[in-house]
Amino acid sequence: MNKHNPNNVRINRKYCIYLKEAKRQDESSIDGVAKAINRFEQYTKFKDFKLFHHQQAMSFKKHLTNQKNATTNKPLSKATLHTTLRHLKNFFQWLSRETGYKSRINYRDTEYFNFSEKDTRIATAKRKKPVPSPEQIINVLDNMNDTTAIEKRNRALIAFTLLTGARDSALASLKIKHVFLHENRLFQDAREVKTKFRKTFNTYFFPVGELPLNIVKTWIEYLTKELLFSPDDPLFPKTKMVVGDDRRFKTGGLLREQWKNADPIRKIFKQAFENANLPYYNPHSFRNTLVRLGEQQCQSPEQFKAWSQNLGHEGVLTTLYSYGEVQDYRQAEIFNKAREPKGELSPEKQTMLDAMVKQLRESL
Repeated sequence: MNKHNPNNVRINRKYCIYLKEAKRQDESSIDGVAKAINRFEQYTKFKDFKLFHHQQAMSFKKHLTNQKNATTNKPLSKATLHTTLRHLKNFFQWLSRETGYKSRINYRDTEYFNFSEKDTRIATAKRKKPVPSPEQIINVLDNMNDTTAIEKRNRALIAFTLLTGARDSALASLKIKHVFLHENRLFQDAREVKTKFRKTFNTYFFPVGELPLNIVKTWIEYLTKELLFSPDDPLFPKTKMVVGDDRRFKTGGLLREQWKNADPIRKIFKQAFENANLPYYNPHSFRNTLVRLGEQQCQSPEQFKAWSQNLGHEGVLTTLYSYGEVQDYRQAEIFNKAREPKGELSPEKQTMLDAMVKQLRESL
């Protein structure tokens, strides 16, 4: 049985280049598109895309609803079905305009990839995400060992995520030089750090208590003074694997190398929460934790604007645009004041803050 079609491979590659260069999509998004197209090709036994017609779309939808998740062995979620069909619809609509395909593919046939309105509402409904409290995260840190180099790194990784709200892809690519401890600041430089949309911005450490900050300070001191790491070395180095006396691989310290992706980071988080007898919260959930903390800490629209910028967001609410961008020096001052005792908010400020919080949550 064919496992690929040369014509499909060529046009698929062209489409991926189009998504990357013209649509400016990131690699993870393009991987999702490629996976959806591959699902369809496997179903059609790798027939040439030029043979596409609406019956294929209809029968593929039925086939997809009977598929199961390889990990959970449960039927694919409505969200997965919706995303897969949306990617395929976009792909074949693009194909219908390409030379050699526009005379073969009817644009209207791509509409047969549409999900039902009912299932679309289910798939796109916003659901409450599990969010750890700052107290739960501190409890996790208290339960973590910090004897070996790997244990120190893992503990510092979770503390640093709480301090900065950095995304896991950014955490995997950070270098020591990006952290300015004397300023309580992380410089997320898109030239070297894998930030979302390749955006460069400063993150001032969030006011989450002394423990996370002390853990991070101790970790960087350990890296630079004991392991003699340089500023260009990774902030969270890759684990070194060695062959033990029993001829089996085991951990043997740290390498001066960065992780290739965020998978090891998520595993560290999962193990740490399990060891603390708490449900698993992924790194991204810490950003939601910080948004909730912002509800309590921020006393003005300007403060919440700075809080939003600190997470890498450009805007919170249209009505805030009159404030403009909070200048860098002012962002630092606001975070220093955020640690001071708070007073009561006026009803108008509370209403405005509630609206801003809602939009910030939806943008995460």
